[in-house]
Amino acid sequence: MSSRPARAVADRVCRLLTRDSLGGSYVLLTFEHPEIAQAQAGQFAMIQPEAGTDLILRRPFSIMDTDPVAGRFTIFLKAVGPGSMAVFDLREGENARVLGPLGHGFTAPASGERVHLVGGGYGVAPFALFSRHLKGAAAFHLFYGGRSAPELPLVAELERRGIPLTLSTDDGSRGEHGRVTVPLLNALDRDRGPARLYACGPEAMMHAVAKIAAERGLPCEVSLDPWMGCGVGTCLGCVVKIQEPGEPRPKNRPACTEGPVFDSARVVWPR
Repeated sequence: MSSRPARAVADRVCRLLTRDSLGGSYVLLTFEHPEIAQAQAGQFAMIQPEAGTDLILRRPFSIMDTDPVAGRFTIFLKAVGPGSMAVFDLREGENARVLGPLGHGFTAPASGERVHLVGGGYGVAPFALFSRHLKGAAAFHLFYGGRSAPELPLVAELERRGIPLTLSTDDGSRGEHGRVTVPLLNALDRDRGPARLYACGPEAMMHAVAKIAAERGLPCEVSLDPWMGCGVGTCLGCVVKIQEPGEPRPKNRPACTEGPVFDSARVVWPR
């Protein structure tokens, strides 16, 4: 993968239009901003409340959906720490400071390729938007996994959109019992035609999908999620090791500007 130049990104003030609770620590937040509403599947935004918090750094969130005509974009949020909790606590009509859209998203599949999307936990978010782009253009299926049923809060929303789903949980509380890669392997065994994989979620899950792709000679993209401080390639807190073709050694690449989506075959995975 060649180096890609960073793009100028404006600091935008975005009003929260709707807040849809999914129960527990999960919520869908829809903001208003015409430029961010042009985001591509796989891109993300750095967000913090405009007021009422002492947070210095924004937090990164995948852009789950967009409405370019209405100038709206939606994120799927799980509150896991002070930064995400501050965004979680936003109320309708309040403003957030947003950098976005950031990064490079997924590439389109080739003609005739069957698409397998693999989402783990809240990593499933970008596949909602990607599925909308795939409809009518490619045959696709989404494998959505989590440790237990409460970690699959987007099922109803994804079903409402008509996205073909296979669910799995580690404890068997919903869908198939076991890791999300098991039904993926079964699907690949049933149909051995041209296929392309995309994965987003926990690192171990993405690594497992990357191994499957390598063993079967299939193209695969993964959306990496290292810690990010700035989102624009300045702090270098999100560097990942990428092996470029023809290069003798891996190079550190900022996931925020060079990714977050990378060819899985180029990622140097932790041992």
